[in-house]
Amino acid sequence: MRKLLVLLSFLSAMSVNAADVSISIGSPNLQIGVNVREYPDLVPIRGYPVYYAPHMDSNYFFYDGLYWVYSDDSWYASSWYNGPWSYVDPYVVPVYVLRVPVRYYRRPPAYFHGWARDSAPHWHDHWGRDWHHRRDGWDRWDRRNVPKPPPLPTYQRRYGGDRYPDAHRQRELQQRNYHYQPRNQVVADHYRNEHRNEQRRDQGKDREWRDDRRQRDNHEQQRRREDQQRQDERRHQQQREQDQRQQEQRNRQQDQKNREQEQRHREQEQRQQEQRRQHQQQQERQQRVSHQADQQRHQADQRRNQEDQRRQQDNQRRHKNERRQQDQQRQQADQRRQQDDQRRQEDQRRQEDQRRQQDDQKRQQADQQRKQEQQPRNDQNRQNGDGKDRSRDRDGQRRERPDNQR
Repeated sequence: MRKLLVLLSFLSAMSVNAADVSISIGSPNLQIGVNVREYPDLVPIRGYPVYYAPHMDSNYFFYDGLYWVYSDDSWYASSWYNGPWSYVDPYVVPVYVLRVPVRYYRRPPAYFHGWARDSAPHWHDHWGRDWHHRRDGWDRWDRRNVPKPPPLPTYQRRYGGDRYPDAHRQRELQQRNYHYQPRNQVVADHYRNEHRNEQRRDQGKDREWRDDRRQRDNHEQQRRREDQQRQDERRHQQQREQDQRQQEQRNRQQDQKNREQEQRHREQEQRQQEQRRQHQQQQERQQRVSHQADQQRHQADQRRNQEDQRRQQDNQRRHKNERRQQDQQRQQADQRRQQDDQRRQEDQRRQEDQRRQQDDQKRQQADQQRKQEQQPRNDQNRQNGDGKDRSRDRDGQRRERPDNQR
C-alpha cells in the first residue's frame, strides 16, 4: 500500500513538472486571434498605471511599455499593438496587470462569473496554491503610492493596415521613437533580450545565441528539478506521516481497514490509469510542441539563409552598379577634360588672333600717324620747291632782260 502511494505521488510530480513552463516572456512569434487593424483607443484606468481598450472585444491592456492580452486562459505581451505576441508565464505577469478589476475585461472568461466587478480576479483560486505561494502579496498594495501611467507609443498610429511593419522594422521604429524605460524587471529583460537577439542576428552569431539559450534552459531545468526535488521531499514526508496515521488506524480497526484498503486499491488503480493517460497525453502534447518548435526554427533558418542570399545578391548588384557608375563618371570626367582642353586651345587661338589683330591695328595706326606727320613736311617741301622755282624764273628773266635790252 505504501509503495502504491509513493508511486501515485511520483506520477503527480511528473504531471506537475510536465505542465511547468518557462518563467519568462517567450519569443514574439505567436498569433492569438486578436487582429487590430488600426491603433486602438486606449483609456487610463483610474487609480492604476494601466490602460484598457473599451471599444475592443478582447481583454486588451497597456502597461509599462507593452500591450497585454488575456486570451484562452493565458497572458500574452507585445511591444506593438497588433503583435507578434509572446506568451507570458503566469508567475511573471506584473502585479498591476493582475490587479485590474474585473469590469475592465471586455471579454471575461466564464470562471469570472460571480466575482466582484470592482475587484481583481481571483487568480490565487484559478492558478492554484503553488502560484499563490510564489506570488504571495500580489493583491496587497498602497493605493496612495501608485506609479504614473507610462506614455503611450502614439507613433504607432501612423502604421496601420498594410503599413504595419514586421518584427525587425518594429524594433527599429521603437528604438527611434519610444524612449520610455520600463519599471518592471520582466519587461526590461524582455526589451534587453529583444535587443540582444537582434544584435546577434545582425552579426551572424546564431550559434552563440543557441548555446546561450541552451545554457539558460539547462539552468532553468536544473532549478526546476531542484524545486521538484524539494516538492517531492515534502510530499514524501507528508506521505510518511499519512502512512503512520493509517497504520495506527489499521491496528485499531483491522476488519474495516481491509475493506477500505480494497476500495482504495481500486480507486488508486483508476487514478493511476487516469494519471497515466494524462501523462501520455502531456507527453504527446510536448512532442507536438517540440516538433512545431523545431519546424519553426528550421523555417526561421531557411528564411535567414534566403535573406542572406538576397543580401549577397543585392550587394553584388550594388557593387556592379557602383562600378558602372564610377566608369561612367570617369568617362564623363575624361570627356569634360577633353572639352576643357579644346575650349582652352580655342580660347588661346582666339586670344592670339585678337593680339595679332590688335598689333596690326596698332601698326596701321602708327603708319597713319607717320603719314599724317610726314604730310605737312611734304606740303612745306613742295611749297619751298615751288618758291625756289619761281625765284629761279625771276632771276632768269632778269638776266635775259638786260641781255634783251642790250
